[in-house]
Amino acid sequence: MAEKRAVGNLLALAVLSYLSRGPMHPYELGRTLREHGDARSIKYNHGSLYSVVRQLARAGFIAEVGTGRQGQLPERTVYGLTDAGRRELREWLSELVEQPRHEYPAFVAALSLIGAMPPERAVELLRRRLDRLAGQRAEITALIEGAVSSGLPELFVIEEEYRLALLDAETAFVERFVRRITDPETGWGPAWALAHAAWDPDGGGQPG
Repeated sequence: MAEKRAVGNLLALAVLSYLSRGPMHPYELGRTLREHGDARSIKYNHGSLYSVVRQLARAGFIAEVGTGRQGQLPERTVYGLTDAGRRELREWLSELVEQPRHEYPAFVAALSLIGAMPPERAVELLRRRLDRLAGQRAEITALIEGAVSSGLPELFVIEEEYRLALLDAETAFVERFVRRITDPETGWGPAWALAHAAWDPDGGGQPG
């Protein structure tokens, strides 16, 4: 079982990673996160970033190394990585790369409860999902192509290639699921509809 980390927010891992390249102040860290597109992978805002910086400092993973100023902006505290922070970065990142984790995606929860709606409604919504997945795939493909054509090494968009692989896998799954419901000979639709009618004779599952 993975150990509980002193600061478990993945935003903290990003901060440690960027500080491994050199000291920065939180404003610069936020700008770097935005410029590198990390907001697509790690949820954060201005407040959460400053909170994580304080937590990392209390844990001894980063420390104040001076102050810095950009243009007319006020002086800001500059933080650097400590030896403990460097070890934490190495161990935490290694753990995340090596060890699969059990997560709780919202779509998995919906699939576990999908019998609560009638099959025709489920099929309608699944087909809409396929349209949305196709849109997301086009967006990510354009992002990757644009980044690579601008000279960015493919290594630095590998997370987008992973998202693309997940989208392709989900698309294949949803298409297969729809076929398993609607197949005229072996489809689950008729039995599902009968069961749903018995559970919910008022025809629930439809939006009001």
